[in-house]
Amino acid sequence: MPMLRLLIAALALCAATLAHADDAADAQRLLQGGHPDAALARAEASLAQRPNDATLRFTRAVALMDLGRDAEALDAFQRMTQDYPELPEPYNNLGLLYARGGQLEEARVALETALRNDPSHRVARRNLGDVLLRLALQAWEAADAAQPGDPELQRRIRVGRELATSPR
Repeated sequence: MPMLRLLIAALALCAATLAHADDAADAQRLLQGGHPDAALARAEASLAQRPNDATLRFTRAVALMDLGRDAEALDAFQRMTQDYPELPEPYNNLGLLYARGGQLEEARVALETALRNDPSHRVARRNLGDVLLRLALQAWEAADAAQPGDPELQRRIRVGRELATSPR
């Protein structure tokens, strides 16, 4: 009989773990399916039970970002970097939010941190390239404003703008 109780307890624990995993997977599916509002609701409901679940917290923050609630998303990602400083994804998304807000230096720092945490993080590397291009454009435009007429500098500005505005 004690063995049966142990088996029942183990099955209950497995079922609870699978249900929690399903909550996170459902929220992510909703997000990927273009339903950030539903993903946010699902993640928040699940976080009420498991407030330290990193996957749910990340999904919630991405949903906030997709809904244009950037200040809330920024706060959520910043909290994640404090609680999980080893994860590259929150830093990558912080970089995107900073860049979207025109805070290019902050974006660069966040993206470089993401890459220190995971040097093979392809998306963070691409995002860093975009930010560096925008920083280069700012420098070139400032140089052109200070002393206009340099054809090579104007070519760089033109090419840089084309790259910066080309669809991904």
